[in-house]
Amino acid sequence: MAPRGQTRQRILDAAQVLFQRQGYHATGVNQILSEAGAPKGTLYFHFPGGKEELAVETVSRAADQWGQAIDAALAQADPAASAHAVTDLLGTMLRQSDFRDGCPLATVALEVAADSDQVQAACANGYQHWITLIAARLRERGIPGDAAADLAEFILSTVEGALLLARVQRDTTPLRRAATRLAAIIAQEIPPATGEPVH
Repeated sequence: MAPRGQTRQRILDAAQVLFQRQGYHATGVNQILSEAGAPKGTLYFHFPGGKEELAVETVSRAADQWGQAIDAALAQADPAASAHAVTDLLGTMLRQSDFRDGCPLATVALEVAADSDQVQAACANGYQHWITLIAARLRERGIPGDAAADLAEFILSTVEGALLLARVQRDTTPLRRAATRLAAIIAQEIPPATGEPVH
């Protein structure tokens, strides 16, 4: 018999994959338990709030995991390299899943956020976490606070849209195009270094 912590972790892992791949409503509790190799009844033991509580936790966890990956990609000094690193990461995820896995927040948010305040808050917090990470990297490049926050929101919106198009078209070209445009926009927003001529 698996320790309680391991069973809970397996349930979280299974739910995160299933919610990301097929959505909240199409994912049943029995399917989650089957994928997790967990006995019936254990979901409500570990998650007394049921599927909704599980969705909140998987969204929060996915936001942290993706946030770490996005932040690492954005750590590169060159804006073009940063933009392409993020979209390459997403493109690889799409190809590896045969274009079945989308953004773990968007998949759940589009279905459930209007019906569950808790899920809506988890999704909103996750997106805000990503915007904050992106804005911090933009500020490191010299873009002022408010401008960095606005640009970060624009970048996230663009990448989310490109990810959706890429998934639907089963082609990562929209992600590559988005990266090229975003790199140019970011480069324009970075103030020139002291002593450099302004063009």
